[in-house]
Amino acid sequence: MASSRGGGEPLSPAAQLFLAPSFNCYVIAMMGCKTKINPQVIKEGLCQTLLKHPRFTSKLEVRKGRNTGWTLTTVNLDDHVIVPEIDSVIDFPDRFVEDYVSNLTKTPLDLSKPLWELHILNIKTTDAEAVSIFRIHHSMGDGASLISLLLAITRKTSDPDALPTIPTHKRASSISQSNSFLWFFMAVWWGLGLIWYTVVDMVLFVLTIFFIKDTQTPLKGAPGVELNTKRFVYRTVSMDDIKLVKNEMKTTINDVLLAVTQAGLARYLNREYCAGANGAAEWNSSSILKKIRLRAAILVNIRPVAGIQDMADMMAEKSKAKWGNRMGYVILPFSMSLHEDPLEYVRQAKATIDRKKHSLEAVCTYVCAKLLLNLFGVKVAASIARRVLFNTTVAFSNVPGPVEEISFYGHPLAYIAPSVYGHPHALTIHYQSYANKMTISLSVDPIVITDPYLLCDDLQESLKLICDVFRGRHIDNV
Repeated sequence: MASSRGGGEPLSPAAQLFLAPSFNCYVIAMMGCKTKINPQVIKEGLCQTLLKHPRFTSKLEVRKGRNTGWTLTTVNLDDHVIVPEIDSVIDFPDRFVEDYVSNLTKTPLDLSKPLWELHILNIKTTDAEAVSIFRIHHSMGDGASLISLLLAITRKTSDPDALPTIPTHKRASSISQSNSFLWFFMAVWWGLGLIWYTVVDMVLFVLTIFFIKDTQTPLKGAPGVELNTKRFVYRTVSMDDIKLVKNEMKTTINDVLLAVTQAGLARYLNREYCAGANGAAEWNSSSILKKIRLRAAILVNIRPVAGIQDMADMMAEKSKAKWGNRMGYVILPFSMSLHEDPLEYVRQAKATIDRKKHSLEAVCTYVCAKLLLNLFGVKVAASIARRVLFNTTVAFSNVPGPVEEISFYGHPLAYIAPSVYGHPHALTIHYQSYANKMTISLSVDPIVITDPYLLCDDLQESLKLICDVFRGRHIDNV
């Protein structure tokens, strides 16, 4: 049993929401290794890194039935690092790993201990020699911070003393201030646009709480979907293909990923509706798709995310980098259409993201959630947050990863596939870059999406069709 060491950091508003019974969320990260995993080496590494982070050595302090804060405790690694005995001969190892991870969603973590665990599966799969699985309660931190922290305990395979290199976003150069009148005019116009779009987004956000619901499609879960067992699958595509589209279209990685997602979901829904029509002569799937309201809920950090070095320094007790959950919601509309020109998906995605960038929706939703929590308590705030998510269809996220191969305490990684579960969505799509690859990680309710591999196929094929446009042009120019 863990023993208390005093202290008591209060729970952040988001942490309180994530611990509510109706909104009990977890982050799960699968990491495939190129070698068998030595559990003792992993434990020694955790002692030198993760166990020096206060949140990973703290448990929930519960008084009078309420979660009051984090209390430092003594950690027994054997309670957190789990190495199950596995039969040396398994007919379908990939399926075994999927079933194992899916079964984790059936049981909650023990609140009497720090809310994390690491499972080590020394089983050879199609993509790896062994698999490690982190399960962390979402109350411990936002997704971006948790992934950054996990990457901070890794090192470059080529240089065991060096931290991973994470790509940074370059801001577009602003208008030269030499023309002060033009600069002032553009600043005023930009500010007015920011206010207008923020008001519009917040009105739509409030209406989503009470009235606006997404269309019931083969992707949308029924009430209680957050309680269902989830299944996790992933597909790896080439970063070179994504960068090809990005460079040719002069967009961002996010624009390309949203375009691929919209195209893939449209293909999937088109197949589902065509199958349901049973070959009816009057069936027009394109017109049906255009009438669908399908939106994604995106959690956005409203504070600067501590970098890999900051996280490493925090574990070395050299940094005071901020930690916790400070997140707001953004509701992103998806366009469900079938386009003859695959590049139209990219153009639509860029227009959608550019529009959402010009809004303070995330900041305003965070402030509103905090206010509701203070005024009405966790139960009401969690109920409203759950309603917003349930009235949308999909959770969507993208986190940039290392640009080079990294090792997990000396074990080279083949892939990284993070996701979340416990929220009221039947589908979560997470993109995670690693070296020259992009992993598309899906968390699905198998009752709603019975064959998630088909959806992976659709996303992969959508990227191929977009890339083929530019490959064809290059061939023509030769």
